Amino acid sequence: MEDLPSAVLFCCTMNAVRSPMAEGIMKRYHGKRIYVYSVGVRRGEADPFIVQVMDEIGVDVSKHRPRTFDDLEDTSFDVVVSLSPEAQHKAVDLTRHFACEVEYWPTFDPTLVEGSREIMLDAYRKVRDELERHILKRFPLPGMARE
Repeated sequence: MEDLPSAVLFCCTMNAVRSPMAEGIMKRYHGKRIYVYSVGVRRGEADPFIVQVMDEIGVDVSKHRPRTFDDLEDTSFDVVVSLSPEAQHKAVDLTRHFACEVEYWPTFDPTLVEGSREIMLDAYRKVRDELERHILKRFPLPGMARE
């Protein structure tokens, strides 16, 4: 599709859950067409729950290591999608001096859920599925009609 961006950055608070999920899903659908990357405002710790829930949909994020905005070597993104309020502020600040779309997709942080392993995994799955819906709506596959 000619209206797809050439580079997309996903960002959240610690690049440990939401933004790596979004990066993995986006790469699954558009990895050959669009450069995709993710960062956080602060560096978090790798989260084993995302490895499991992403593996359930055939996306391997086991090698992901959390990165921050400071780790960016290039800021030539067409679209920056922030998934947390803190990341939204940082994205707006980052893009102040160059032309780039900044979108805010407020996304629940599943690490806030307490309970059994299955309850926690369900929270991660809901976030994963919500991100997948957002991505396919905003960045449809060739031949998909935009809603």
